[in-house]
Amino acid sequence: MPGGRLTQQERQQIALGLADGLAYAEIARRLERPTSTITREVLRNGGPTAYRADLAHRATERRAHRRRGTTPRAAQTPEQAHGRDAEAVREFEETFTNVMMASGMPTMMARVMACLTLTDSGSLTASELAHRLQVSPASISKAIAFLDSQGMVRREQGERRRERYVVDDDVWYQSMIASARAIAQVVETARQGVGVLGTGTPAAARLENVARFLDFVGENTVRAAEQAREILHTKPPARTDGTAAPDTDRE
Repeated sequence: MPGGRLTQQERQQIALGLADGLAYAEIARRLERPTSTITREVLRNGGPTAYRADLAHRATERRAHRRRGTTPRAAQTPEQAHGRDAEAVREFEETFTNVMMASGMPTMMARVMACLTLTDSGSLTASELAHRLQVSPASISKAIAFLDSQGMVRREQGERRRERYVVDDDVWYQSMIASARAIAQVVETARQGVGVLGTGTPAAARLENVARFLDFVGENTVRAAEQAREILHTKPPARTDGTAAPDTDRE
């Protein structure tokens, strides 16, 4: 497969493939590129519905220009444990960040969440996050406040009274429960609107349908989270070579 950066022509082919509804894997096959390269390219440049080849190419050139004037990447990449490839980890962290951004999470919040999730300890201080991400402490504080409000991180007291921010297994469960609570608030508000607009009117009927739909979704979100919670605390079965095997029971 060819290496190096994507060319402008390749980006145009990506845009055409997206317009035709092709999957990332199929676009990658046609360009003889890794699927991860296409996924990262699209998600970092607006997502599948907003990707523009010309804008993506200019954005890449701007990023390359900024990097030439900053600290060398090797100096910013933390030393990797377990024999990991530091560049591969950096690229995966960027991909993971872009996927969360595509789901609606703001950029800095997604970067902090990815950084925490991909550490073996699952916890970092504000200064450690700022150093790893090369951003200001104020940016970290704002991101943590958002993630904390969504139930996606928790705080604990560390050494020298330094607060540590933690992403553990149960955080994902708590995040789902927080999402269900937010849905429940929308349901309650929508039903209040039914009384205000007058039962039986078109607007009130629309709100009632919204409330019924979201009520169903919220209840099922809680039920599914409760049923699946034990998965977060279960180690995958090991293969004969000592690596974790995929769970095929639910396929």
